[in-house]
Amino acid sequence: MFLHGYFPAILEGLRSTLLISATSLSIACLFGLIGAGAKLSGSRMAGLAADVYTTLIRGLPELVLLLLIFYGGQIMVNALADRAGLGYFDINPFLAGTLTLGFIFGAYLTETFRGAILAIPRGQMEAGKAYGMTQGQILRRIILPQMVRHAIPGFTNNWLVMIKATALLSIIGLDDMVHRANLASATTRAPFTFYATIAGLYLAVTTISILLLGWLERRFSLGVRKVEF
Repeated sequence: MFLHGYFPAILEGLRSTLLISATSLSIACLFGLIGAGAKLSGSRMAGLAADVYTTLIRGLPELVLLLLIFYGGQIMVNALADRAGLGYFDINPFLAGTLTLGFIFGAYLTETFRGAILAIPRGQMEAGKAYGMTQGQILRRIILPQMVRHAIPGFTNNWLVMIKATALLSIIGLDDMVHRANLASATTRAPFTFYATIAGLYLAVTTISILLLGWLERRFSLGVRKVEF
């Protein structure tokens, strides 16, 4: 029997991994946009807070941050709950894991989005103001469409790294593909078979992601002339 009958369980773990990655990416984009906005806002305090956030997160290993935020966050939440007389809270691993990954990769996307916005010629925003556009219209019609085109290469790299980083969440008990492979290999004593299988599945997901995001980049670059040096 293929994979000793554990293949359906591995595929279910793959579904969980993709759900974790997509949820974490949404959270990371939110943190990234807030961070980029803070750095470009002109506010000294907001810029300083964003600088501390990105410098601290990018300077520490993901595994160390994951453990610090997961266990530290749980201790903090339960300390506040105990003070309020609400009792003990057992934080859901999915919620904790996705929030942690989103928070970590939000720091990387902050720089990606900031660089993408800075790549837009300032004259275009000034032209929007001259046409009588509001700040919201300038953001929606001028900044965001062009920001996406400039951000896609960095966004792709962060997405690929995030998919692989989900494997770390098995440490905190999240039922993902790696966790299921661990259980199956412990039962069958065939670790190489299961780890080689999930390695192939990770490679398939990242390859498909590269192809789809490459197509998206070309789509957003239609009508843009590339200058060759």
